[in-house]
Amino acid sequence: MEHEMLTVASVPLGHVYVRHIDSLEGGGVVRLQDPRPPSASTQQQWWPPVMLQPGWVEEHAGDFDVFHIHFGFDALAPADLHALVEALRRHGKPLAYTVHDLRNPHQPDRAVHDAALDVLIPAADALVTLTPGAAEEIERRWERRAHFIPHPHVVETQDFDALRPRHDRPRIGLHLKSLRANMNPLPVLRVLAAESAARNMEFVVDVHTDVVTPTMANHHPGVVEMLQRLEEEFGTHIHVHDYYTDQELWAYFRGLDLSVLPYRFGTHSGWLEACFDLGTRVLAPRIGHYHDQHDGVLGYRLDGEEPVIEDIEDALESIGDAEPWRADKSARLEQRRSIAEAHERLYVDLLKGDRR
Repeated sequence: MEHEMLTVASVPLGHVYVRHIDSLEGGGVVRLQDPRPPSASTQQQWWPPVMLQPGWVEEHAGDFDVFHIHFGFDALAPADLHALVEALRRHGKPLAYTVHDLRNPHQPDRAVHDAALDVLIPAADALVTLTPGAAEEIERRWERRAHFIPHPHVVETQDFDALRPRHDRPRIGLHLKSLRANMNPLPVLRVLAAESAARNMEFVVDVHTDVVTPTMANHHPGVVEMLQRLEEEFGTHIHVHDYYTDQELWAYFRGLDLSVLPYRFGTHSGWLEACFDLGTRVLAPRIGHYHDQHDGVLGYRLDGEEPVIEDIEDALESIGDAEPWRADKSARLEQRRSIAEAHERLYVDLLKGDRR
């Protein structure tokens, strides 16, 4: 693509999705590094994103051509987002917004995220989203068309080829992490423990230390009680640990035949993408747009807060006979090149004044 090098302020750069929408071979786009917030820890040096402050735009407008928002505006009020949009307009800087979440998985009240979307989606000069279903929802709700550009690989390419360990019984895993707002694990845990035990499958539950420690913010006595009961009644393996590193997480995925997502709401899943990269089947609720991300995602319906047991049974029965479900490395690399080219074209068109 013939043009001068474009500089994009991507918010944030320090997220695996954003890093992987550029080609490994390079291209005509350079992205600004994340400014470090004064209060950030060494683990989260780019959070919360400084670039979302109108003052940063005023000071650095000459440093970038296009402003592209992905994540990081959870704590901003609509008035703050309006001020950011106005700062970009004053300096003639086009705004792209990738709609990753139509329902924020960290916020129990959807009205907070809806209010932010009601600012960003109408104001953006171009919209991107990750699935056709999300694009249809955006058009239905805001009468705006979003470019469908699929999610790139999550796992780094050098980690694709590692062998998956063999084990005697199918291994089913559910990771509670730190119980973010969209998780509703107790009903799914009960069903999975009983159904996997009935089929001589190994059921493994992982949970972060902060959920089981009474003095920590995410402590949940009900979850602790449930895990103790499942361990005693069904022999469920409970693994308590701190946050995994990327390599630890990839090893965890490789050790599972099926990863179950215990979500009550959501839109897209990077967890699902990483499982696909490494060949671990995913069982996801039939909500949001998880099942648009890849063919072969197993699904269960929700009846209120309860999973439909027949769907769980069907998913477990299918594990032994299912076709392999694993990303092809060369196909993922070709997809990444295509994703990079699509973004580059989008930025070029925006600088030509083509509001999409």
